[in-house]
Amino acid sequence: MKFAVTEDHLLVPRSARGTFTVSFDGAYVWSFTTPRDGRRRPGGWRVDWPHELQRRLRGTALVTLEDEDATVFERTVTFRGESAPLTFTDKAGHRLAVDKMGHVTRVFSETDDDMRTHVVEGTRRALADLRADGYDAHLSYGCLLGAVRDGHLIGHDSDADLAYLSPYTTPALVIGESYAMERALRRRGWELVRMSGADLKLFHPLPDGRNVQIDVFGAFHVGDTFYQLGGRSGTLPRTALTPASTVTLEGVELAAPADPDAVLSFLYGPSWRTPDPAFQPDEPAAGMRRLEGWLRGVRADVVPWNEFFRDHREELPRDGSDFATWVHDRVPAAAPVADLGCGLGRDTAFFARRGRDVLAFDIAGVPVRTTRRRLVRQGGDFGAARTLALNDRRSVLIGGAELARTTEPVNLYARQLLGCLDAEASDHLWLLASMALRRGGRLFLEFSAGQGPTPEPDLLLRRVDPDEVVAGITARGGVVEELVVEPGLDFLDRPDPRIARLVAHWPQPGETTDERTATPTVAIETTETTDAPPEGTPMKKKYGARRYLAETVYLPKRILDLEDAVMENRQLNRRLAELTDILAEVLVPATERDEAKLGELIERYRAESLAP
Repeated sequence: MKFAVTEDHLLVPRSARGTFTVSFDGAYVWSFTTPRDGRRRPGGWRVDWPHELQRRLRGTALVTLEDEDATVFERTVTFRGESAPLTFTDKAGHRLAVDKMGHVTRVFSETDDDMRTHVVEGTRRALADLRADGYDAHLSYGCLLGAVRDGHLIGHDSDADLAYLSPYTTPALVIGESYAMERALRRRGWELVRMSGADLKLFHPLPDGRNVQIDVFGAFHVGDTFYQLGGRSGTLPRTALTPASTVTLEGVELAAPADPDAVLSFLYGPSWRTPDPAFQPDEPAAGMRRLEGWLRGVRADVVPWNEFFRDHREELPRDGSDFATWVHDRVPAAAPVADLGCGLGRDTAFFARRGRDVLAFDIAGVPVRTTRRRLVRQGGDFGAARTLALNDRRSVLIGGAELARTTEPVNLYARQLLGCLDAEASDHLWLLASMALRRGGRLFLEFSAGQGPTPEPDLLLRRVDPDEVVAGITARGGVVEELVVEPGLDFLDRPDPRIARLVAHWPQPGETTDERTATPTVAIETTETTDAPPEGTPMKKKYGARRYLAETVYLPKRILDLEDAVMENRQLNRRLAELTDILAEVLVPATERDEAKLGELIERYRAESLAP
């Protein structure tokens, strides 16, 4: 097999192993490693184009593949039968590339010296602000690697990386420290988003209109093990990290770990001095499970949703949906509506045009900003579109408090939101509804139900079991009034054979639940064995061979159940930190029972802790 390039993939001979860079017309586009990124084919490996790159392959370009030593393929390739030049640029004409996370962006090799100076200045400012506020911050990952190698930003990189060493050894306290850091940075004027319990992404504006992203990763020890967000865990002493040393990046002296060589060996392995644009870390599975349990889960799908809305903006329906019309006809004329998971604001704008007071919530920045612009163009309130992260209990409690304080009882509206949520976020949605609807109002849901084709966008939406929805609402004290499953329209207004519409309410204080809509209690009989075998008795002797074999068959499932229970216990760290933060920042000051002050506290907490 020879090297080959097609519209869908590249073919690499089996003997060709290592890292390869791909260029279009002499400009870096992407890198990959075989056999890691390939699938075995007779005589070699098939390496698929990254999805975000593949869908842009339209036109003709000189495609070059290079390994560490030489050019292995160079040929003019026509994609999709179009002879026009292939343009892989942004709207301003700047060349784009695929970064290490698979996102299409502008990398540093396609950024001029002046822009790189501004990137490093933003990095310097972030480090200075963090260290002034008492956080032991330093360069990390690609920025540290480039500084130590040759003093420059790495060409195939696209963002800046910082880390800070926490003095805490309990994950709940590490998370609480990160919440305080977020508020401190916002007060200093930074725009940022929270990516996990101890991972912030700062945005530094550049003169060409772009924002460079500066990641701030939490790092901490638990026992003898060191953990750093970004998936790293293992053995690294505190003395390798603190007190800070300095390195020079693009001519600017910046804070670095105490022993940069030791830290880079920990992050990238012993061959870190050799450039590898396709590097992927070998992240310890046990450490990843712990980090996922302790710190992850808040904004896992934010980047994919932002990319989807940004890249498909012109293709998405803009007018109000059929479900919005259905709900509008059922809700009293003066009643406000809160659009949960508002997307680009099509239904928010629909309700606003019909004279309703409307609030809009979404987890991702692109939808929130777009909806704000639509509301302002219609004469509405810029602040009516807000962030809501349903995996973050702080966000849910603040959102619930805001909705419970509207002048008139609010109605909650969520079209295709449920298919985006995991079990924790779904339960938080019912918690939000139970807070917001105790004065009246209803919950209106539409979602792709049961079995059927995978809803679009694939990998971001799933089908939902209506019985699970009813059970979740009932468990939080709600009452389902109506549930209909019939053919309808999906997220993209395409036909879907099974669309569910559900209406629910929460009884007001003193109200008795109608027995006709109450969910019956199901009793399940269980039998316990009370006679324990003598100590040291083998299971086989007590149960007999057949019972012993049956228990052995179910052992893998019991191990999985045990892993789920351990993960649940780890997640308590984040939940404890969330509740402690709300208690300290809002509930304790609110004990004075001053309504105006409570409103100010909620507004300030949203601005400093939850803003997009």
